[in-house]
Amino acid sequence: MYFSKLFIPILKNNPTEAKIKSHQLMLRIGMIKQASAGIYSWLPLGFKVMKKIEKIVRDEQDKVGVQEILMPTIQSSEIWKESGRYEDYGEEMLRIKDRQDREMLYGPTNEELVTDIFRSSIKSYKSLPQLLYHIQWKFRDELRPRFGIMRCREFYMKDAYSFDLNDDEAVFSYNKFYLAYLKTFERLGLTAIPMAADTGPIGGNLSHEFIILADTGESKIYTDKRIFEVKNKDITLEKESLKKLREKYEKYYSVTDEKFNEEEFNKNVPEEYRLKTKGIEVGHIFYFGDKYSRPMNASVDYKGKKEFVKMGSYGIGVSRLVGAIIEAKYDDKNEIMKWPLPVSPYECAILPLISKNDNSNLNKANNILKVLKDNNIDTIIDDTEENFSAKMKKFNLIGIPFQIIIGKKSDQNILEFKELGEESKNINLDKIVEIIKSKK
Repeated sequence: MYFSKLFIPILKNNPTEAKIKSHQLMLRIGMIKQASAGIYSWLPLGFKVMKKIEKIVRDEQDKVGVQEILMPTIQSSEIWKESGRYEDYGEEMLRIKDRQDREMLYGPTNEELVTDIFRSSIKSYKSLPQLLYHIQWKFRDELRPRFGIMRCREFYMKDAYSFDLNDDEAVFSYNKFYLAYLKTFERLGLTAIPMAADTGPIGGNLSHEFIILADTGESKIYTDKRIFEVKNKDITLEKESLKKLREKYEKYYSVTDEKFNEEEFNKNVPEEYRLKTKGIEVGHIFYFGDKYSRPMNASVDYKGKKEFVKMGSYGIGVSRLVGAIIEAKYDDKNEIMKWPLPVSPYECAILPLISKNDNSNLNKANNILKVLKDNNIDTIIDDTEENFSAKMKKFNLIGIPFQIIIGKKSDQNILEFKELGEESKNINLDKIVEIIKSKK
């Protein structure tokens, strides 16, 4: 793929309206374009990154046995009235009417709709547990949308739902998602800490937010620094193994602002380990029992009795994660974006020095591209006539992890190879392929 053929509208400077680095970078390198307040078009570069994140999110949901469905964006108000949330949800809900004057809404979340799906089909406890998820656009009419895609009105989200017979089995399902979330964020190159959190309008009495540290975050967090040393290796999907995983994290005080108690914090955390800072929420899980199943009559037959199923919900902001990764990985001082390789828009960039009367370096680049493509390395060639300095600055900003530089003295065997943020070195193409594949 040639850079000149891509739709990447790069700006020379950061837009003045953008206040945080993710918003600045996404506008500057043409990942998004604002359509209206809090609503964005996702352009090729941004959309490609988001889809890579989506794939990782999907992989980890599938690994713990969650089944994928797809629910609509527009929902009937009737099921929300049935649950009692239609009036309670507030002005963030976009309420509309169809041509038959029926009350509809643009879904801000899907607890009601998925409960309606469940109750229409599952009648026996023998069909439990049921774990369902989808990845779909949501809309919440934020009063003050800001910070680009970090606090917007329309966003792309994975939400999942669990249905179990009793509290014990429901907590088992909850813990499966707890593990899946830790694995997801690890694969995205993020250190996300599970923190006890308020349940908010979702309801229930058990909830965790997954937070990454960031000065630009809107969440105030209070934690024991030792929690960052906890490992989740060798955890299986067995009930006891998952229980021990949560116990390892919950050994250390770690809460969001709504749950914070100064006295408890000082009592449970030695002074040298106390951390008060800000973070970005990248995932949120809830267990709320029969809050929705009871009013909506979602039940199963169990030993001749009707039992209301126990439910939980589990959200990850897929589009929000694009901004969160930028906040965590972008060096705004040196204007270098260090995408984790699994979500980088391209894995390698070839930067040939090109003049109007000499295409020899471009021909070399095309030959190298063929080898990289044969090794499934996603590569882009900068076929513009910019100088090396301009090309490298551009690709540092975009954040391609690896660069191959082709100058006047380059040959087909020994090439100048650079890992983003590191010094360049001269090595052969086979070695370059080996290095990139070892990092994937």
